[in-house]
Amino acid sequence: MEFLAPTTWQDALAAKAEYPDAVPVAGGTDVMVGINSGRLRPSALLDLGRVTDLTDWGLDGGYLRLGAAVPYRRIIEELKDKAPGLGMAARTVGSPQIRNRGTIGGNLGTGSPAGDCHPPLLVCDAVIELASVRGVRRIPVTEFFLGPKRTAVAPDELIAAVLVPPADGPQQFAKVGTRNAMVIAVCSFALALTPERGWVRAAIGSAGPVPTRAYTAEQFLTEALQQDGFASRSGRGDVALPESVVRRFGELVAAAASPIDDVRGTAAYRRHALSVLAQRTLRWAWESYRGRGDRCT
Repeated sequence: MEFLAPTTWQDALAAKAEYPDAVPVAGGTDVMVGINSGRLRPSALLDLGRVTDLTDWGLDGGYLRLGAAVPYRRIIEELKDKAPGLGMAARTVGSPQIRNRGTIGGNLGTGSPAGDCHPPLLVCDAVIELASVRGVRRIPVTEFFLGPKRTAVAPDELIAAVLVPPADGPQQFAKVGTRNAMVIAVCSFALALTPERGWVRAAIGSAGPVPTRAYTAEQFLTEALQQDGFASRSGRGDVALPESVVRRFGELVAAAASPIDDVRGTAAYRRHALSVLAQRTLRWAWESYRGRGDRCT
């Protein structure tokens, strides 16, 4: 097995072009598990740990630009107010040791339907920046996942960064597992309310071949909230969310899933759990919007 250890981004891209089968390693929290278990036997490892260009975040136009090697710990500590849904998801990943090492780029690179950061990225309309010696391209996160552990990353490309619009409304994330963290999600759900623009985003994880948006549920809730004073900030404290709206939203989220039966749960359980998570997070987000809750961070 070749071990490639570039120290600059340009060298990393050149190495990936020369060794397109090389598996990138940032935190190594997924890659090393695969190698140790015998499931992964790459011809080469491309260590990105020395490429400092990937380890920080900053502003890029109207986006927060997170380098692919920004670890979960920094997302929790530094971005919980700017990207609260992503911060919530990061808190559920592994142990403190895993959160110190694991990275957002690594989470995306695995292409797992159960990736905790994927639903929050979907609901904030994130953009994924990919790079190679051929140049740089940016694609919407909705076009990134192609199938179970399959992504839009070309063989000679590396994930450079994730671009996330700063939150301008309540965001939520919740997942079901045997524990709150250190466990693969049985299913997960993310929600974002954007009052100023009058729309809703909802996304499902670990309940289909790829993380996915619940488009019908989004449309229903957007229309319902617009009727009930969604955009009226001055009157929002007096607007309660009808239980019929909450229940229907949960039903539509469950219907958007395409789960399977596996060792972690049945398809029926996943649909039921998603309905519960959707209703619960909607109540939390709405209370936060009304100024009566603190679950937005």
